[in-house]
Amino acid sequence: LTRGREAFVSQHVGDLDTAETLKFYRETIAHLIDIVGVKPDLITSDLHPDYRSSQMAEEFGLPVVRVQHHAAHVAAVAAEAGLAGPALGLALDGHGLGDDGGAWGGELLVVDGAKHRRLGHLAQLPLPGGDRAAREPWRMGAGVLAAIDRPDLVSTFFPDRPLAGPVADRVASGADRLSTTSLGRLFDAAAALLGVRAVQDYEGQAAMELEALVDEPVALAGGFTLNDGVLSFSPLLARFVHARPDARTGASLFHGTLIEGFAALARHGAAATGLTAIALGGGCLMNRVLAEGLSAALTQSNLTPLLARRLPANDGGLSFGQAVLARRAFSEI
Repeated sequence: LTRGREAFVSQHVGDLDTAETLKFYRETIAHLIDIVGVKPDLITSDLHPDYRSSQMAEEFGLPVVRVQHHAAHVAAVAAEAGLAGPALGLALDGHGLGDDGGAWGGELLVVDGAKHRRLGHLAQLPLPGGDRAAREPWRMGAGVLAAIDRPDLVSTFFPDRPLAGPVADRVASGADRLSTTSLGRLFDAAAALLGVRAVQDYEGQAAMELEALVDEPVALAGGFTLNDGVLSFSPLLARFVHARPDARTGASLFHGTLIEGFAALARHGAAATGLTAIALGGGCLMNRVLAEGLSAALTQSNLTPLLARRLPANDGGLSFGQAVLARRAFSEI
């Protein structure tokens, strides 16, 4: 909730998938409006029409501004840092509806006023089963095996997952065409291929367990490619498949190569725009190894990393970025 130049951000309510959570969400909104003492003139929500928060935005009977998920992440960090003018940023998370209707999550964006432009992104990865892949990392692993033409290895990597073979076959045949640029799903794929986690009990479990295994991030030489703003870690994933490193070694290689790859993507954006401050937002920046390593790599490249400090980097701070962009959009009408 904003009041003039002030912004009041509630606690992070989380997924709105139960009646109890929805009730608490409405109570939180009413409480915040009451204690701040303002009546909203404008509502903003995520671009995704299926989110409960997007649907609830219509309940107020006020104008609604829809804001793209990753643009809001970049705007939140940039605004917290007091950055004036266009903002260049990396938005790294699990999922968000993209401008093209796709599943985004590893994005290089420039946010200028209320508008944004996509300058680069992670290479597409198969997303077998759609949302189920976020709960079952083995699906991401099976998709990667199919993508690198090794579906025959599915039974070796996932012997206790009887559906892994059919899933890989559907990806290989083109029957399952769902894909994503999400870094969160890339974490899941790596965790599955390294034997860290096949099924998640809660969101982000595979990524957190992979992070916990890192001794010292080490980049794999030739572990990524960057062409026209598309960043691919296929060489690194192929190394996991063919060399079968232990989980601890693989986790260190994964994080080190991610840091080097995203630093290269940020340099690409800086060269294209002339902007030298890089806002780093999204749930994957809750990963301390990635956040600190990427910040150091950007600093070494004479770029200025901007990290979320007063608000969470994940969706707990997303509403601030949405409010920033919605206010700009409303002022331009």
